[in-house]
Amino acid sequence: MSAAPETLEVPNAPSWSFDAAIAEDERTRLQDEIVAACKTVYDPEIPCDIYELGLIYKVDVPENRLIAVQMTLTAPGCPVAGDIVASVEEAVGAVGGAMGAEVDLVFDPPWDQGRMSDEARISLDMF
Repeated sequence: MSAAPETLEVPNAPSWSFDAAIAEDERTRLQDEIVAACKTVYDPEIPCDIYELGLIYKVDVPENRLIAVQMTLTAPGCPVAGDIVASVEEAVGAVGGAMGAEVDLVFDPPWDQGRMSDEARISLDMF
């Protein structure tokens, strides 16, 4: 297996796994498009996308291309949790070559502000 792309070196980036049958160039394309899809989803109470907030923990792309996303929320009692999960499933499921997406909402480990990217910190005036 070749080295992971540099984008995976970001400390709070999600972990990625791909079926061995998926070619490296297709992995890169899928990763880029899945990240872009996640960046279209926002928590309505926070003006920053869920990817930059560090809410995506893991992405698994199996051979059948039903993409599994493990994510969390900023708070377990989030009143729009169902809407956010549905938006992620819709956005990621629409990625070219995907056969759909399923989200597993987890709260362990709990999210904290240390998972946010610099871009998120800047957009939320947290520097």
